[in-house]
Amino acid sequence: MRILLVEDDRETADYALQGLTREGHSLRVATDGREALLLASCEDWDLLVVDRMLPHLDGLALVRMLRAGGTTTPALFLTALGEVNDRVAGLQAGGDDYLVKPFALAELAARVEALGRRAQRQVPPETVLSVGDIEIDLLTHLARRRGEPLDLQERELRILEYLMRNAGRVVTRTMLLESIWGFHFTPRTNLVESNISRLRTKLGQESDAGPIETVRGLGYRLHVRGR
Repeated sequence: MRILLVEDDRETADYALQGLTREGHSLRVATDGREALLLASCEDWDLLVVDRMLPHLDGLALVRMLRAGGTTTPALFLTALGEVNDRVAGLQAGGDDYLVKPFALAELAARVEALGRRAQRQVPPETVLSVGDIEIDLLTHLARRRGEPLDLQERELRILEYLMRNAGRVVTRTMLLESIWGFHFTPRTNLVESNISRLRTKLGQESDAGPIETVRGLGYRLHVRGR
């Protein structure tokens, strides 16, 4: 699963990161509530693992704001607060499970797997991703615009899918470098720009008024307006 781990204690974060990575999960760590709110709002995650006590925005407030904004991603609270009232508060805030520190990696992994199975039962598998007049068949990995097939290379297809999954939101250059190329630093390269340019050409986009908009100083945004 793709997991956002929100934990400001470096030792705890490293402990959970190493354990869940060994189980085959892909993790990104946020160290404060504001950073987590941005990441959870702008990207798709299979699970949120959230410490309750965080700088800038605490875990309860973070999950409440995400739920109010329509985010339904399962959330597992990690906390040193283990009283019944604390557990109830976490569940009432929109959490799906609660694990008290210190915890064993085996229990964390088991709870993560259980939440993943629960989410899979609730959501039918998605086979076609569609935004406006663009669609991707997730089974055949074929993309179309206005019903016409698009001749996309694998990386161009992945960029398009990422933009579609975040349609209407700004996707930064850093987000694309991390998600598509796996870079966790900002290289001096025009990889993003050149791939976006080719993708626009294959979409038949002749100006910035097309489906992929450049948001100056921030990144790119895929329009969600009609066909």
